[in-house]
Amino acid sequence: MKKITLFLFIIFSQTIFSAAKITEAEKLFATCKVWGFLKYYHPKIAGGEVNWDNQLLEKLPKIENAKTKEEFSLILENWIDDLGPIKEIAPIAVPKDVDYFDKNFDLSWINSNKLLSKKLSKKLRFIEQNRFQGEQFYIYGVENAGNVGLRNENLKHPDFTYKNSKLRMVFMYWNLVEYFFPDKYLMDQKWDITLEKIIPIVIKADNQDDFYEVMRKLVSKINDSHTEFYAYLNAATPKIRNYFPGNGKIIDDKLIVIEILADSLAQADDIKVGTVITKINDKTIKELIAENRDLICASNEPKYLDKLAEKILRSYTDEKIKIEFFKNDNYETKTMVWYNYHDSHRNEFKKGARKKKEKFKLLDHNIGYVDMGVIGVKNIPDMIEALKNTKAIVFDMRNYPKGTFEAIGNFLNPQEKKFAIYTHPDLSYPGRYKWSEGTSIGFDNKDYYKGKVVLLLNEKAQSQAEWTAMCFQTAVNTTIVGSQTSGADGNVSIFDFEGFNTQFSGIGVYYPDGRETQRIGIIPDIEVKPTIKGIQEGKDEVLDRALLFIETGK
Repeated sequence: MKKITLFLFIIFSQTIFSAAKITEAEKLFATCKVWGFLKYYHPKIAGGEVNWDNQLLEKLPKIENAKTKEEFSLILENWIDDLGPIKEIAPIAVPKDVDYFDKNFDLSWINSNKLLSKKLSKKLRFIEQNRFQGEQFYIYGVENAGNVGLRNENLKHPDFTYKNSKLRMVFMYWNLVEYFFPDKYLMDQKWDITLEKIIPIVIKADNQDDFYEVMRKLVSKINDSHTEFYAYLNAATPKIRNYFPGNGKIIDDKLIVIEILADSLAQADDIKVGTVITKINDKTIKELIAENRDLICASNEPKYLDKLAEKILRSYTDEKIKIEFFKNDNYETKTMVWYNYHDSHRNEFKKGARKKKEKFKLLDHNIGYVDMGVIGVKNIPDMIEALKNTKAIVFDMRNYPKGTFEAIGNFLNPQEKKFAIYTHPDLSYPGRYKWSEGTSIGFDNKDYYKGKVVLLLNEKAQSQAEWTAMCFQTAVNTTIVGSQTSGADGNVSIFDFEGFNTQFSGIGVYYPDGRETQRIGIIPDIEVKPTIKGIQEGKDEVLDRALLFIETGK
């Protein structure tokens, strides 16, 4: 009798458990994952035979009404069945020359998500094994670049009063990152957790500004310095865009002016290089650092602070800005008028608020200096002729180079060397990445440069600058002086929606031995960061340290 009672109790408990209600967030989370998987895997959807956006909008009300796991799974099962039979083609042969990189790939949720029935999981696995093998309808690979682009998508902004329309846009972007962002595995927060947290927030967004705030928060979680989020201005309600008359750098929770961009405007408020700003509109720099964490996307802290400095020195709402300065051991507050000096002071801006920079020059003690941000390919022969007999050349890469890596890289190397390898998305198996051939520099060159090679780097060095640094590191005697770079190498995948634009790193970039560059950047051999005192004294402490190393070897 006891055994029968125990048996009935177990059956009753299992029945109650299986019929337990599920939350709206749980249903939407699972729906997003299944919808995105089918979008890129199901032959009819990936082949463009079905309007997948419309079907999502049609199914979401039914999904919302589902009360149990069984009801929810049955809706998705019937949805898949309604698409028609799938031709069995498994096993799909893997080309012999493909070497997969799978740190980014994970479809284990198909069997582990508690909302998906065994029958539904089996259907999804069958689709994976017999996935679409043609030209993807919604995504394409950029020729000879490895990154991806969108096509045939409904990119119109959602109806902000209609919950499901907003969810469609979030689902679309989330799955774009899930399957085609090469560095997903390096995020601070698991991408699944980000989805769980964003769903309740997007449901509450009831106007355009709130929705864009949600998207900005979602985008920021991918931890990629390449990534920006631009909401297009509405012509009917133009926004002010005014600027502080200089550029700044955040050091020790203070904002230090490092460059003047509009002389007369700066002089009017006694602003100079080295001026210290402690508050903007009554908020300390430390408070601004904290409140923008979820709104700015960056690979690492130095690049986050760099992006933040640019953001807080412009205004989209007011012309008059309250600023607190720290001068002569005292705090001084004044209300400044910020202008769009590109318009109001255009002639001044063009004529030399920014000092003209030399492309290359000879420093004292037979040391060459090259500004990689201004020198072009046509200038390289003259540079080589002028500096080939120096004892060292300093390549300043705290900027964005102009495609000069090959000519200079060949000059620095005695023979051919590989300096970078890549991962590219496999569009026949979405979410998986494969190694591709790397890039080499140099040739058998007896006239290569024999002196020391010193690279100056900081958080301004991003993408091509980091890649160029990797190239120059192949030289016989290279030393890097400075600080951590942006940590966003390679090309960019750009996605232009009707109301906004965003982007992310398009390929994975690694050293030939497999070391990562994303988020890490290029690591200096000698770490040096500018100080407030050094900036105020007009010093370039990074260059000074490089020159000391050249002279002493230390």
